Amino acid sequence: MDIIKEPIHYQNQQLCLKVWTFLQEGHFGAEMPSWHYHKEVEFILVLEGVHEMHTLGQAYRLEQGDVMVIGSNQLHRAVGHAGHEAEYIVLHVDLEPYFDPATINYLSCFLEVLQPLDGMNDRFAFNPDAREAVGRAISSIHEEVMAKRHGYEVAVSMHIKALMLTMLRHDTNGILSPGGKLDAHVLKPIIALIDERLGEKIHMAELSALAGMSYVYFSKYFKAHMGLSFTEYVNRRRIAKATRLLALTDRKITDIAYSVGLENMAHFYEMFKRFNGCTPKQFKLQMVLSEEPD
Repeated sequence: MDIIKEPIHYQNQQLCLKVWTFLQEGHFGAEMPSWHYHKEVEFILVLEGVHEMHTLGQAYRLEQGDVMVIGSNQLHRAVGHAGHEAEYIVLHVDLEPYFDPATINYLSCFLEVLQPLDGMNDRFAFNPDAREAVGRAISSIHEEVMAKRHGYEVAVSMHIKALMLTMLRHDTNGILSPGGKLDAHVLKPIIALIDERLGEKIHMAELSALAGMSYVYFSKYFKAHMGLSFTEYVNRRRIAKATRLLALTDRKITDIAYSVGLENMAHFYEMFKRFNGCTPKQFKLQMVLSEEPD
């Protein structure tokens, strides 16, 4: 199974994005296309025709005017079918640079703590106002980047923020609201350190000291701002990393569990099934079966 980490070559390094129009011709393929992923969030707007996108958990059939979002580092692939041609805009963007001192408290809403941004696609499918607003933002970003008129960087920044605001205000399922507003000065280095040490024992006492708080206060503070306990957050990050490793490598399940700091296999299996709805072996089987053409 081919899985590719796709490099995104920004058209403007300061804007941290690439936006382009693609024309996909319908065809029959002997093999399914490769899965790929990238750290940038991906937005799609279909201009004409029918476009099909797959994530690990769902297949999306997009028609003219439809939009979708794919979260950071989420495996996905575009699937072509005979007679189904499509023209569509793809926007890849690293959202973090767009949070300034006035908006940094909303960064936690886009950290994909509880689930990837893909969860917003249901809102786009059933809410025409949200779908149209996101589509306008994508189209405007594409137009500005292609034309490069004077001040286009300012315009693009405004449209990116309008896109994020649309998502926030149409999020009726709590996809973007895992907890309270993020105190970025305190929690960003904590989150970065957790990601660096997923393969090690992570002691909350050390991190509470780093945050300049008592153990008890930090525990309450973390849950209030992140929407789940410190232990639950670490476990979710560990299982998310294990899921990527299962998809991207042929390593043994036990090796992967150890590499994300979970040496108790019963505990690893229980958490993996709780967060993914299947066991690691079932997940690997699903990945294999998904490579077989229809």
